[in-house]
Amino acid sequence: MTSVLLVCAAGIKASAQSNEPWPEAKAWEWHQKVGWLVGCNFIPSTAINQLEMWQADSFDPTTIDRELGYAEGLGFNTARVFLHNLLWTQDSAGFLDRMEQFLKIADKHHIKPIFVFFDSCWDPNPKLGKQHEPKPFTHNSGWVQSPGREYISHPERLDELKVYIVGVLGHFKDDQRIAMWDLFNEPDNLNNNSYDKNEDPNKKQTTLVLLRKVFQWAREVNPSQPVSSGVWQGRWANKAVLEDFEKVQLLQSDVITFHNYGKPREVNVCIASLRNYHRPIVCTEYMARPAGSTFDPILGIFKKQDVGACNWGFVSGKTQTIFPWDSWTKAYTDEPPLWFHDILHPDGTPYKSQEVDYIRKITQASEAAGKAP
Repeated sequence: MTSVLLVCAAGIKASAQSNEPWPEAKAWEWHQKVGWLVGCNFIPSTAINQLEMWQADSFDPTTIDRELGYAEGLGFNTARVFLHNLLWTQDSAGFLDRMEQFLKIADKHHIKPIFVFFDSCWDPNPKLGKQHEPKPFTHNSGWVQSPGREYISHPERLDELKVYIVGVLGHFKDDQRIAMWDLFNEPDNLNNNSYDKNEDPNKKQTTLVLLRKVFQWAREVNPSQPVSSGVWQGRWANKAVLEDFEKVQLLQSDVITFHNYGKPREVNVCIASLRNYHRPIVCTEYMARPAGSTFDPILGIFKKQDVGACNWGFVSGKTQTIFPWDSWTKAYTDEPPLWFHDILHPDGTPYKSQEVDYIRKITQASEAAGKAP
């Protein structure tokens, strides 16, 4: 526990920090410095979830190095990567060390990660230790929420999570290898058609409290990188009619982030709505081929409008996100006729060569970059 306290103490300035987001000018200065962020949501193909990615027994720097090399070859300069509070509880020093290893590999490939602290999606009962094998032909059959029901069903315990946020942020608060921090992924997601029957009945009330707290905790650390939480549903153009979650996410974020798995028209509407907040914009999730969310032309739209872009999925693997969301309610017995997410096979060959050519054209990837597929 001593090491935890030292890390936390190192991350907080003695004086109280403002609870307000960065001034707009500071956010735009950051944007000018990092440039157009383009990449993917990344987990190595050998991991089923965040715990398997980061735990000591299954951490796989060889695969991470190889697959981030593929990302560099596509011209990607960022990767959105999920963390988990249980990793801090299990072994805070070891977890920070593995994050450092990851950052060294990412930096070698000129990739600045976006780290995600909390996530309301999929299994509400995460467990440390060896993770189960994927359920055949099922999208994200092992992904886990952070925090799980042990906190969501006991909101009086939420403040216990502060040490995780402050510990990680305090350790990396001035690390220029990190692009930004995503504090909470889809906090109001109730996982309809997958784990909805296992969710706490008061989940939304509790996650709203936690969302507000995590912004406050982050402000206490005052990292040099921006913090954000992305909106994913609702109407965002008019600040006066925002829902409670969107009020926090849009009005507290230093940089605006959002998700959209729709067609080009829907993407353009989202971007136009979010321009009202006068801050840099990053789409941290998109690309679902059967839904009409495809790299061509959506990645080009993001580039033209100077909106950062991280598609979901990269190398097909244990998350099985080549299968669609409806694989939870519809039986699949083989590879789907059209991959839902992901870009590459495990050996680095493209799912669609034409698609990869388009990505590299938009990113202006060098032929010599990384280990291009």
